[in-house]
Amino acid sequence: MFSVLDMFSIGVGPSSSHTVGPMSAAHAFVASMRDDGLVERTDRVKVTLYGSLALTGLGHGTDRAVMAGLEGNVPATVDTQHMLRIRETCALDDTLNLAGVKRIGFHYDKDMVFEQWKRMAAHPNGMRFQAFDAAGSLVDEQVWYSIGGGFIRQGKPDDLMIGIHERPPEGTAFADEDESASTDFGPDAPYPFSSCAELVSLCREHHLSIAELVWANETATRSGVQVRTAIDNVWRVMRECVDHGCSSTEPVLPGGLDVPRRAPKMYARLASNADVLRRDRQRRDAVLESSDAAWVDLFALAVSEENAGGGRIVTAPTNGSAGIIPAVLHYYWHFVDDANEQGVVTFLLTAGAIGYLFKRNASISGAEVGCQGEVGSACSMAAAGLAAVMGGTPEQVENAAEIGIEHNLGLTCDPVGGLVQIPCIERNAMAANTAINAVRMAMLGDGSHIVSLDQAIRTMKETGEDMMAKYKETSKGGLAVNVVEC
Repeated sequence: MFSVLDMFSIGVGPSSSHTVGPMSAAHAFVASMRDDGLVERTDRVKVTLYGSLALTGLGHGTDRAVMAGLEGNVPATVDTQHMLRIRETCALDDTLNLAGVKRIGFHYDKDMVFEQWKRMAAHPNGMRFQAFDAAGSLVDEQVWYSIGGGFIRQGKPDDLMIGIHERPPEGTAFADEDESASTDFGPDAPYPFSSCAELVSLCREHHLSIAELVWANETATRSGVQVRTAIDNVWRVMRECVDHGCSSTEPVLPGGLDVPRRAPKMYARLASNADVLRRDRQRRDAVLESSDAAWVDLFALAVSEENAGGGRIVTAPTNGSAGIIPAVLHYYWHFVDDANEQGVVTFLLTAGAIGYLFKRNASISGAEVGCQGEVGSACSMAAAGLAAVMGGTPEQVENAAEIGIEHNLGLTCDPVGGLVQIPCIERNAMAANTAINAVRMAMLGDGSHIVSLDQAIRTMKETGEDMMAKYKETSKGGLAVNVVEC
């Protein structure tokens, strides 16, 4: 059964599809081997990364994530410092601690393969795991896909392979399939929905807010205490992430671009000037710093920099867009007079419902539809959440969400150096403020609008299908090739 809270998973940076997903897939591989009694028979493991995972895997830390997963780690609890050093640690004696119980040979240059010229037809983020015994015989082979937002899906070893720039034959890609099976609420959910039109109609028919309707679905199979605990944990990690990002002593982000961390200095400046800026008309930039938008920028940058540095974050709905929802939620928490914990619950349940629609009816994978699926989806989710806590009707919530995605349509994913830094970090800050502005416009209206959210989501999917592969998390186009000094 699908839960809208699955749109918010606690993980590790820098990428949900290239770090969190591959680690989860590697863990699933070794877990199944352990269940089948194959770990003791294994002497060597080989991993092949295809498509987008191969092209930007080094910058996204895919190799390190896979190695950590093979050791039995999961994104929610992995030691982030160990993960940052795991490549060098394993290289000391060319071994890896498989499933955390058996030391096996692992020669990085031979056993971690970046296949940049082929991809799996089903999805750009495919990976193959092969286990061999001491005689070199194949013990187990599995194919897994990281389908965005940290979600994974198992394939088959004989799944169709195509060239990196080829379009998948019709009917071979996950995008061609009906997603209802993998995003089903289950038979116990009292208010299942598969479109925003259905969601708003159910709210109207049963006199419920979106958050109330989602709460009823979530508590159909587990207790309210369990649901509330899950939400509280998400909110806790979001707050901790902002705090860590604002107080970091690391001057630059890892990866080789030497991108400076800006959040600590920005926080110090905004915090020290907060009480005097409105009186300080001597300084030309005082009006900029006195704006709430400056703090929203800070919140988004703090989270995005933590993500880029491999820190603990909430995938919301992806790592590349992880700063947007926390930034807007912090805006609510710090700048709305009657903000409270119940408002946080309302915000996240509403945002999760909108995120579910993006995942079900389009994609949240940058490798599949470009950055519109990451930053665009997060902007729409954040706008919906804020509109809800500001007292918006379901129609106004939909309006805000639609504005949030409509003005991110066509956004490409072209990370410089394959790192989740340029332009990703600033995009989070821009999209967070866009979400707030979307709410402002929606709340000044009555909720009526011409373009529906369902139409915008369908347009995003079609746009992603038409987008050239070099603009979909391959670092083969856009800024990734035009920032020549990098």
